[in-house]
Amino acid sequence: MSFSADPQVIKNIAHDFITHYENRVVEGATVKGKAMFVCSSRPIAYELYKNILSLRPEWGEVKIAADGVELSEKEQKEIKPIECLKMVMTRGKDDDADLYKLLGTKEDRKELDRQFKNEKSNFKIAIVVDMWLTGFDVPFLDTMYIYKPIQRHNLIQTISRVNRKFEGKNKGLVVDYIGIKKQLNLALAQYGKADAQNIEDIEQSIVVVKDQLDLLNKLFHKFDSSKYFHGLPVEQLRCLNESAEFVQLTQELEKRFMYIVKRLKSAYDICSGSGVFNDAERDHIHFYLAVRAIIYKLTKGVAPDAAQMNNKVRQLLQDAIESEGVEEIFKLGDDKETEIDIFSDDYMAKIDKIKLPNTKIKLLQKLLGKAIDDIKRINKITGIDFSKRLQFIVDKYNERKENDVLRSEVLEEFTDEIIDLYYALKKEKDSFKDLGIDFEEKAFYDILKALAIKYDFVYPEDKLIHLAQEVKEVVDDKAKYTDWSKRDDIKAELKVDLIILLAENDYPPIDRDEVYKEIFEQAENFKKYHK
Repeated sequence: MSFSADPQVIKNIAHDFITHYENRVVEGATVKGKAMFVCSSRPIAYELYKNILSLRPEWGEVKIAADGVELSEKEQKEIKPIECLKMVMTRGKDDDADLYKLLGTKEDRKELDRQFKNEKSNFKIAIVVDMWLTGFDVPFLDTMYIYKPIQRHNLIQTISRVNRKFEGKNKGLVVDYIGIKKQLNLALAQYGKADAQNIEDIEQSIVVVKDQLDLLNKLFHKFDSSKYFHGLPVEQLRCLNESAEFVQLTQELEKRFMYIVKRLKSAYDICSGSGVFNDAERDHIHFYLAVRAIIYKLTKGVAPDAAQMNNKVRQLLQDAIESEGVEEIFKLGDDKETEIDIFSDDYMAKIDKIKLPNTKIKLLQKLLGKAIDDIKRINKITGIDFSKRLQFIVDKYNERKENDVLRSEVLEEFTDEIIDLYYALKKEKDSFKDLGIDFEEKAFYDILKALAIKYDFVYPEDKLIHLAQEVKEVVDDKAKYTDWSKRDDIKAELKVDLIILLAENDYPPIDRDEVYKEIFEQAENFKKYHK
């Protein structure tokens, strides 16, 4: 579109902007709903503002946050009541009274700056002319609309406002209402050749989305997903979980699916507001995003795309996750959750209820991985040993023969192996009590015993327990100093004291450096997590 100040053109742009912006919000293609509209002049900015408000008067209502957004006590103090749509410009002495009042004072503009940078503020859309185009960083700002001729270097700086990194944001989107592509190409050639490969226009993104959809439909050609699109709610939930189970049949299939959907989402975030996709295509896109989110939840503990789906699919996804009865397991990845006893019988009872074998194995793997990480914080050598044992089972599961992929007895065997390892770890966790020592002393006991096995010598059990207690006393004596693990003088003293202690207790003169290294790393690891 060429540049024009004609009122009808501005009206058409306002209508197009609203449609595009709302589509992105509904489709979950914008991380926080923040957008910036760059206008060529103050009169055009004001005209656009009035046209938008005439179509969406609710965007001019003063609110603390959008409906449904929960705020903490701190956020309620920081976030001020404000409109969704604001102009950010300086006042002019010739402005009419309404415009003059709308633009506010210098202090008002500072507050606009603070509120736009708050992801939960109701202030979502900023109309600007010259302000905020350089040196203004809002990482979650991901959409910019341009109706202003901008030359090379300034253009690079301007579009960089939407190119900052933020979790869940793959790329920023620039909507061009004036035809800046030629200037952009010249600017990239002159100033940002390295950035040229990161520029992807909407037409390219549409092609990518359609290509990835085609690939995903081919991956799923043997799976009946019709119940998700046409079934009852309970059938939709079951289909989502069964779809995730299907994707996990092999590691190769899972990796391929996750990569393709990631590429699909990255492109769809750019072109979702274009209006070129029909309902069926959009439904399939959100279906694949939901399946990816379930698998991500199983493996990572979080569903990164959940907040960026439309409301219907987001609720389906949550229901699908909860329908398997493992809500507490999913909370393992949430540091905000209170501590859960993952070794309780109740926990395993929840696992036993899961009927989908590959999903069950993934959950057990996650559960055991969490338990091993907790053990590592107390007893590093034991944690590493269990990590290796778990990895051995996982590798066998991932490398199973094609004929065994669907055999229930093979999957049950892997499930049993992981459960056996789980109970072995549970037993190991409390084994220090049987020895009459505390869990930190047990870590040093395990180091000394492992070295005895490694170098094939016998050392009496009672002396091993006593020596482990003595080692802890030596370590505690040095660890009382600030930054003890960083100070060479204290580390040297610790090494000498350990060598003397080992000699006094007739611990065979194996590689003393190795003994020191293992004990020091265990002590450093333990003190790090138990201050």
